[in-house]
Amino acid sequence: MKEQPVLTTDRLILRPYSLSDAKDMQCLIGDYAVMDTLLTVPHPYLDGMAEDWISKRQNIFEEGKGISFAITHREQGYLIGCISLENINRTYESAEIGYWIGKPYWRKGYCTEAAGSVLKYGFEVLGLNRVYATHMTRNPRSGKVMQKIGMKHEGQMRQMWKRWNKFEDVEMYAVLKSDCH
Repeated sequence: MKEQPVLTTDRLILRPYSLSDAKDMQCLIGDYAVMDTLLTVPHPYLDGMAEDWISKRQNIFEEGKGISFAITHREQGYLIGCISLENINRTYESAEIGYWIGKPYWRKGYCTEAAGSVLKYGFEVLGLNRVYATHMTRNPRSGKVMQKIGMKHEGQMRQMWKRWNKFEDVEMYAVLKSDCH
């Protein structure tokens, strides 16, 4: 079994998820305010969903398709959220970064700190050339994180997603390895 790395920042440890995280994950991501910012996460987030998601992470990592990190507090160890590189494409040397933070930890800079570390990992370890991300137009705070880690706005896709029976406009961002050096 291939071992997933652990990344450390000033305040955070980004580590593989374990099944022991499931209860805290369900509590954090199950908050409607968090779920309302995410496209593919169902609401309500039922018992067993976190365990199912966590149990699939190792295979996705081993197949080279993605890597997900539990964002945890460096000193106290509690779960703050999740950050992932998904849709890793070796041919195009690209991946999508995605994240969510539990509501009690919003506006503390944790997401920006984690995203900067994962971006560095993607470029330096995975050899990516481009990392992209999207967010719903009505969630500009996610776009602020993208801007803070050096991503550039590439455009808006009108009515790209449908969430809660409503079409959502989506903002597209990306950063190139050459932008960071």
